Amino acid sequence: MELEVLPWELSVCRIGSMEDVDLHAEIFFIGKTDEELSLVCRTEDVPADAEKREDGWRGFRVRGELDFSLVGILASLSGVLAEAGISLFALSTWNTDYILVKKEQFGRAADALRAAGYRVV
Repeated sequence: MELEVLPWELSVCRIGSMEDVDLHAEIFFIGKTDEELSLVCRTEDVPADAEKREDGWRGFRVRGELDFSLVGILASLSGVLAEAGISLFALSTWNTDYILVKKEQFGRAADALRAAGYRVV
């Protein structure tokens, strides 16, 4: 399986509204529940009025479109990183999965994933 390195530094934020979110940005993820509104975006795209933010995330994208019947992809990736002592932030879209790790751990994460047989490109 191939993992593509995302070229951006990302931030995880809690926001109060979508008003200042750049809906034309190259990449962003929004999650809304009855308790919160969260945004993951490029660090330079964080809205000025973000209630909370954590900068310094880097990411991997599972290459290709994943079929919904596939089982254990995130479990396998998270297991490799857990064994290496690296925490993650996982996101999924219709097409594929994303794994974010803190930038200080990014090199170690890439090495651990390669050692486990993943192709990191």
